[in-house]
Amino acid sequence: MAKTLQNFSSLCTIPLTLLLLLTLVGASEHRFSRPLSRAKLGLKKEKLSHLRFYFHDIVSGHSPTAVRVAEAPTTKNSSTAFGAVVMMDDPLTAGPELGTKLVGKAQGIYASASQTELGLLMVLNFAFVEGKYNGSNLSVLGRNAVFSAVREMPIVGGSGLFRFARGYARARTHKVDLNTGDAVVEYNVYVLHY
Repeated sequence: MAKTLQNFSSLCTIPLTLLLLLTLVGASEHRFSRPLSRAKLGLKKEKLSHLRFYFHDIVSGHSPTAVRVAEAPTTKNSSTAFGAVVMMDDPLTAGPELGTKLVGKAQGIYASASQTELGLLMVLNFAFVEGKYNGSNLSVLGRNAVFSAVREMPIVGGSGLFRFARGYARARTHKVDLNTGDAVVEYNVYVLHY
């Protein structure tokens, strides 16, 4: 009987060892994270770039580039349009006039997020179409206090030539038409990227 148990134990050891080995091999294939080499990803020295362009927010006319898509029941009674949500596909140009060279689009949303002042939550991508940045994007997520002379919003990421980007965008109103609500905003963007 003891010999039979010993033989049985020996026979069970092989499958158990195989099962343990397969479990370990399988576990390494399904790891949640792993360290990476910057060099293997093609990440060289980080650089700082400055981009300057003009954002044209057109809410009037037959072809607006920004349209209200939602609002709260109390938005119309609010002095700050609190609760309004606007979707945008605004042109970005090299100069302050709409007819100057198109360098990209500001695509995303802004929403009135303050009950006491005109303060917008900005969630957008600067999608570039010009030069070496064509096809690259920068992502902005931040607060825009519209009546401040200069507003600063964080750059939280990017794609293409702006992978792993971080930095900030400084917005300054260049021109606003109080009758139509159309605005031209100068942006100076400072971004660290590879």
